[in-house]
This record gives sequence, C-alpha cells and structure tokens, in this order.
Amino acid sequence: MASSANKKNNFESQLAELESIVDQLEDGDLPLDEALKIFEKGVKLSRQCQKHLAEAEQKVTILMNGKEELFDSED
Repeated sequence: MASSANKKNNFESQLAELESIVDQLEDGDLPLDEALKIFEKGVKLSRQCQKHLAEAEQKVTILMNGKEELFDSED
C-alpha cells in the first residue's frame, strides 16, 4: 500500500497534469486528433483524481466519527 505522502504527490501531479490538459484544450490550437487524445487522457486523470478525493473524504468521515483505529499506522 502506498504511503499517504505518495498518494498526495500522485494526486498533486495528476491534478497539475489535468490542469495542463485543460489549458491546452482551451487554447484551441490542437489538431482534432491530438485534442481527442489528450481529452481522453484528461477524462482518465479526472476519474483518478475523483477517486483520490473520495478516499480522502471517506477518511475524514471516519475520523470525524471517532473510528481512527480503522486506519493502518502507515496512513
């Protein structure tokens, strides 16, 4: 299982890449084929980021309910 620092770095790098893709698509200077390829990559990154956020939200909910013992000592 990856440490929480690795997950954060992974999330941060995925989010930065997603932002870069959005900027490229907003510029509108890409050929259609290339735009479709990076759009597809952006959709995948978006789903991965949503998964990371859902996991974080679940941890916060557990912590707020006082069930910290459900976490490994690595988290």
